[in-house]
Amino acid sequence: GLPAGVFALLTGQTHELGGALVSDSRIKAVGFTGSRAGGVALMKIANARPEPIPVYAEMSSVNPVVLFPHALAARAEALGAAFVGSLTMGSGQFCTNPGLVLALEGPDLDTFIASASAALAAAHPQVMLTPGIFGAYEQGVEKLGSRPGVTVAARGLVGEGCNQGQGALFVVDAATFAADPALSHEVFGSSSVVVRAPDLATLAKLLEGLEGQLTATLHLDAEDAEAARGLLPILERKAGRILANGWPTGVEVAPAMVHGGPFPATSDGRSTSVGTRAVERFLRPVCYQDLPDVLLPAALKEANPWGVKRAVDGVL
Repeated sequence: GLPAGVFALLTGQTHELGGALVSDSRIKAVGFTGSRAGGVALMKIANARPEPIPVYAEMSSVNPVVLFPHALAARAEALGAAFVGSLTMGSGQFCTNPGLVLALEGPDLDTFIASASAALAAAHPQVMLTPGIFGAYEQGVEKLGSRPGVTVAARGLVGEGCNQGQGALFVVDAATFAADPALSHEVFGSSSVVVRAPDLATLAKLLEGLEGQLTATLHLDAEDAEAARGLLPILERKAGRILANGWPTGVEVAPAMVHGGPFPATSDGRSTSVGTRAVERFLRPVCYQDLPDVLLPAALKEANPWGVKRAVDGVL
């Protein structure tokens, strides 16, 4: 019963369809979720139009998780199991998938890795969205495992059907991670890298070196608050959402939600694609100056026939 044109679906097997849509003069804004290469290609098409239009592309994020010392000492085993639950949800095909874990090296981190490895080794794979996505995941995991200094901590169970992404967990030291930019690139699927850092200063430098992210997660106890405070200025510049003692794969549609972040997490970090403010990216402000009441839109008339809340001189 919706009015004609409210919803339409076009399907195709090539990139030409998306390019044609973005270049069509009737299109005034674009939302996109996919690879960085795809998002950047659409941005170039949109910018080359006679009338350039905004492209809100969500492209690439590893969503770093920081495990602080006191939290890790208190519940390393439980954190390892919960981490794998988030990592493998939906075969890891969440843009907020925790693809990077950073913590101080030591026996507590060893416990976390052992717990996560055991949970992942028992995790059944799930069918990925397309053969192309599955193929890219397989290639990404193979490349990660072959990088110098990278150790394979665990793999998930092997699937019996087609296009089932086998989970993968890798471990690397901070120096190796810092020297190899490929280790911080997203592998879309249930793959993650654990980085062993010698101290908090090194951990902060690693976070500083990351690209823009959708999320950053802190697992901390009260005793970790001061250490976390030192990282917040970095994370506020790197991520659109910072959360504590949870997992980033849960995204709630709520007024406070921000599902966005600096490039390359998105092409425009000033907006959100989830939450009650998300519609603002597809609106354009119009100012009515000194128009008579009879010409104003209904919601702006003195009688306010819609009964909506409105601001007059900035006051509701």
